[in-house]
Amino acid sequence: MECPMNDRERFNRILRFEPVDKVPNYELGGWPQTFSRWASEGMRPDGCHRNWFEGEPYLGLAPRGFAHVNVAMLPVFDYEVLEEDERYITARNCVGIVTKALKEGTEDGVRMSMDQYLAHPVTDRKSFEAIKKRYDPTAPVRYPLWWDELVRMWKTRDYPLCLLGNGTFGLYSQLRSWVGTEEISTLFYDDPALVEEMLDFNTDFLLATIEKALNEVQFDYFNFFEDLAGKGGPLVSPNLFRRFLMPQYKRITERMRKAGIEHFWVDSDGDPEVLIPLWIESGITCFWPLEQASGMDPRRLRKEYGKDLALAGGLDKIELTKDKKAIENELRAKIPPMLDSGGYIPHLDHCFPPDISYENFKYYMEVKSQLIGGR
Repeated sequence: MECPMNDRERFNRILRFEPVDKVPNYELGGWPQTFSRWASEGMRPDGCHRNWFEGEPYLGLAPRGFAHVNVAMLPVFDYEVLEEDERYITARNCVGIVTKALKEGTEDGVRMSMDQYLAHPVTDRKSFEAIKKRYDPTAPVRYPLWWDELVRMWKTRDYPLCLLGNGTFGLYSQLRSWVGTEEISTLFYDDPALVEEMLDFNTDFLLATIEKALNEVQFDYFNFFEDLAGKGGPLVSPNLFRRFLMPQYKRITERMRKAGIEHFWVDSDGDPEVLIPLWIESGITCFWPLEQASGMDPRRLRKEYGKDLALAGGLDKIELTKDKKAIENELRAKIPPMLDSGGYIPHLDHCFPPDISYENFKYYMEVKSQLIGGR
């Protein structure tokens, strides 16, 4: 009788389109408002307000590890309230962005609607030079104090390990954070040299910061957080992507591949499909979370890209707000054919919003567990 696979073996095999004994059970998590609702509807505290990315035994979610090397701005900006009334608050956040936010419904810092972005820290070359001083790759605090102990522990792990945390590094997403969406859209044309300089700096900083980690740990995957698309398509054209972003993706994936990293994920909401061939050419191997409101159907993407691209996500959160039949129809229509094709990890196409009841969540998890077990 064959021994069961461990979580690390399952993860790597499924992303290689190889058979597995069962599919990893992953989910992104829920809004704080969702957990408050579920607690009022009978959920035990065990499943609430936990980092589901790293697993949740109470819910049967499989473990993953994340090497939290700090590649963020250091020091951060001081949080500063600029204006406030009964309904709105305008403030400069820790990365220097000024936003106007709706206070109503906020819980644990999570708002019920997106902030309005008013100003960003980089407006010209001079302000970019000032921001660069906050990205010193040699700062000792970029590595946890217990790093050496983590390295020893990871050598015998039986779960997949991601370099950095989830949602911590991107190429386009960093430009947007520094400059702003509208501003970076015009800067590609108004000052392409500055854009190239910012991208070179961002990649140089990343590679310098993680060199120690690459030399000391064998990682399984790396995730780019981009969120560079809306329902109507990406915020950067294929031509701009090929000129500005592709060289940086290649620099990063080639260095990491030399260090033994096999899988490269891109996280983007919306519909960036016209960029997928360019991502594949850049070394990306997996795309997620496949937002259904933007038409990112995993079955269609599988037919289009075959084994060139693994997929994760793609289960419509809107269907979970309906009845049990709608939930079952959604899962049975997608999970079995996608698992048959391989290279697929099913989970919701984002976090669980608060209009999903705890009863529907439990039913979703029950049906999903039945469909992914024993594959």
